This record gives sequence, structure tokens and C-alpha cells, in this order.
Amino acid sequence: MSSRLALVTGAASGLAAGIARALARDGYRIAFTYRPGGTAPDATLAAVREHDPGVVALPNALEDAAAAVRLVDDVAAQRGPIEIAVHAVGPIVVRSFARSTWDDYRAMIDGNLGSAVALAAAVLPSMRERRYGRLIFFGMNGSHTTQPAKLMSIYGAAKAGVVTFARTLALEEAANGISVNVIEPGDIRDKTATRAAAAAIPADNPTGHAGSWEDIAAAVRFAVGDDVGFCNGMVLGVNGGLVQPHE
Repeated sequence: MSSRLALVTGAASGLAAGIARALARDGYRIAFTYRPGGTAPDATLAAVREHDPGVVALPNALEDAAAAVRLVDDVAAQRGPIEIAVHAVGPIVVRSFARSTWDDYRAMIDGNLGSAVALAAAVLPSMRERRYGRLIFFGMNGSHTTQPAKLMSIYGAAKAGVVTFARTLALEEAANGISVNVIEPGDIRDKTATRAAAAAIPADNPTGHAGSWEDIAAAVRFAVGDDVGFCNGMVLGVNGGLVQPHE
């Protein structure tokens, strides 16, 4: 069990909600963000509160560096300094490059790579000061090898950038007691399905079935542990052995 403070971005729903619940069950204190005007945080708050009565939910889209600084300051004021940051948000537009717009480009580059850079810049100073930190970012399955995927040229480029950024941070921050790792989800058809339910969903990977939020949460739980600081700059493919991208 751990009582460290973990920030999970975008945890009102989807995989991030499952991650927040799983970390809370492990004893972590939780703060999470939700997008203003998006899914309400109530369900995640109720679930996490069963294990962490002090959980806080903050409306913040991490749209720029100022928003990231405001988020880190708000969490510090309400719960203390962030020791673990799990950045699980990032928009996707599935569209051929020929049909993509500049707005698509800005949304995916800013929403994926830009938000990762902004959050890291805001949260790292206190981690350096405390000489401890865990940063978890999310790529696309295969993005660490720049695996191409039809209809996802800009999204794939953004996620490849996230992986390169994270692995470079891992080199630069290791001496400060900070590890930086990446999760690359594979075929997660239903982001609310349990592992048992996902096992009944056929999928084109070596296991023959889809993955679940529990599989993603298990990888995060491993990567944020106190005793895995030497595991740094990893890319964990949670994909059942699937090679090609899947979103």
C-alpha cells in the first residue's frame, strides 16, 4: 500500500477512470482532472471516495502551459505536492491526411504532445525538489517504432512525439529520482469492460480477445511503484502481443 499523491488526468471516464480507481484501492491519494463541459466527474469521485475520502476533481483541459501550472498549484493547495502524474488524455481524429484540417492538426498535436510537455514542465520542479517522482505518459500501440496506421497520420505523429519526449525526460531526470515511462494500449474495445468481460470479446491479436481497463491499470500500478525506479524510459505495450496500431 502507498499513500503517495497521484494525479490522473482525464479520469471522469474511460481508461483513466479505471486507473484512478485502481490506484485508490492500492492506497494512493488521488487528484484527477476532467474536461470542463465534458463528462461529469461524479461517478469517478464516488468510486474513488470509497478508498480515498479526500479525493479531489479539478476542471482543467491542460490547454496550455498556464493551465498546467494552475492545475499543479490547485492540487498542491488542496492535497499537497504531486508525487505521481499519470497523463492519460489525448484527443484522436480518425481521418485521412487528405481530409484533415489545420484544426485537426492543432487539436491532436496540442492535445497529446503539447499537454504532455505542459504537464511535465509544471510538475517536475516539485519532484526535483523532493528527489522523487513518477511520470506516466500514453502512446499509441507501436508508436515507439513509428508504426504507420491508416487514417491516423497526425495522431500517430503526435503519439510518437510523446514517446520520444518521455524517453528523453527519463534520461534527463533519472539523477533526480524521477522515472518516466510510457504505456501503449492495444486493442481495448470497451474502455469500461472488466478483464473477464474483455476475455469474451474476439480480437485480432495472439490472445484472441480484447484487453481491458484492468490490464492498463495493472501496467500503471507497476510503473508507479516505489520499487521500480530503475525501470526508467520503458515503453510498456499492453496489447496481447499485437504488433500493429489499434485505436
